[in-house]
Amino acid sequence: MSTEWEGVESKKPLLVARNNRASSIWVVVASTAVAVAGSFVFGISVGYSSPSQEGIMRDLHLSLAEYSVFGSILTIGAMLGAIVSGTIADRVGRRCAMAISDVFCILGYLLIVFSKNSVWLDLGRLSIGCGIGLLSYVVPVYISEITPKNLRGRFAAVNQFMICCGASLAYALGTCITWRTLAIVGVTPCLLQLVGLLVIPESPRWLAKIGHSGALEEALQKLRGKETDISEEAADIKDFTEKLQHLPQSKMLDLFQKDYIHAVTVGVGLMVLQQFGGVNAICFYASEIFVSAGFSSGNTGMLAMVAVQIPMTALGVLLLDKAGRRPLLMVSAAGTCLGCLLVGLSFLSKEHHWAKDLNVALALTGILIFPIHMKGSAGSLVTLVSWLGSWIVSYAFNFLLLWSSYGTFFMFASICGLTVVFVERLVPETKGRTLEEIQASMNSSLTPVSSGINRAA
Repeated sequence: MSTEWEGVESKKPLLVARNNRASSIWVVVASTAVAVAGSFVFGISVGYSSPSQEGIMRDLHLSLAEYSVFGSILTIGAMLGAIVSGTIADRVGRRCAMAISDVFCILGYLLIVFSKNSVWLDLGRLSIGCGIGLLSYVVPVYISEITPKNLRGRFAAVNQFMICCGASLAYALGTCITWRTLAIVGVTPCLLQLVGLLVIPESPRWLAKIGHSGALEEALQKLRGKETDISEEAADIKDFTEKLQHLPQSKMLDLFQKDYIHAVTVGVGLMVLQQFGGVNAICFYASEIFVSAGFSSGNTGMLAMVAVQIPMTALGVLLLDKAGRRPLLMVSAAGTCLGCLLVGLSFLSKEHHWAKDLNVALALTGILIFPIHMKGSAGSLVTLVSWLGSWIVSYAFNFLLLWSSYGTFFMFASICGLTVVFVERLVPETKGRTLEEIQASMNSSLTPVSSGINRAA
């Protein structure tokens, strides 16, 4: 009898632990869901200009050059948001930074809804850009700071998945509703995120940075579960934060010192290669690309994009922690290279009057291969470089098509091929490593940080 009772007692803590882990995961899931509502806004904003081009140009009597300004001015605003993104997120916290970005996006979409000329249209697009420039920094940072290291990859990848979903929704809805109504749709996730931000916990790492140890432990306990022992993780975060605070106050130029040059090269290099690989050209002007390639309407092609891109991005989320980041980055770049080659061949086919079915099929296949995603970054410099490259490509794209349609995509393909080599040679794997371990491995002045960080490995 006593033996049976002892067996029950021995199983009870395990049952409690399992229930506790399950409940704590749901807190992380809910917090991530609120954060990625911003990613959804990001995706809608990027995808908005493609299905809206014909309607806006017709209703507001815009020229191609004027519409190129509208399409690309989003990235000007994003650069402005990127410049101050790190400062805002560090001073007011991750949650408040997301709320500020929502206000900019809501204001921007309302200006577009009620615009009567290109001035108000551009101001609205600029305001949205400021919002998503901030979101592109703070959302992935918040997610990476609240998730355990064994789950961080998948949760961070949800950011990319929701960007894809937002862009896909804009493409799909844009085929059947007006551009003003589509702008109203863009306001909805902003309002939902503002409500959600009232209940999710703040980032424990930000709380440690501002010296709120009690709030740090409270937030971490909420994220990990009431019965979970958080002492070791809390100590690691505090130790690393304390080490950072003892370093000299950094400036932008300090990033180019020997200790940081590897991290800067990797971060900036990835952004430059991805943007000049044609990411925003496809996102912003997909409809026009399909029409130029020989489709009677861009709607069919965009709906096909929606049908393919969402499940492919979801597959990437599932594979991320198993395959690692580097292999998926290389596969993504290689796929983009192939997609650009096929689109380039499509335009070459059209120019040389080959079979029409051939150039249409090549264009559709190429665009479907192309992964519609934007990478979040870990600092204002990298985000700024990303959006600067985005502006150059998005503004110049329509003019590049007039210069040489197939040459433009062959150029994109070459850059994507270079990206594969860059990732293979320089980009480190982050799978299964804490944020502190990753930062320490790329910055010699931070190793070793503490025995606690070594324990976390």
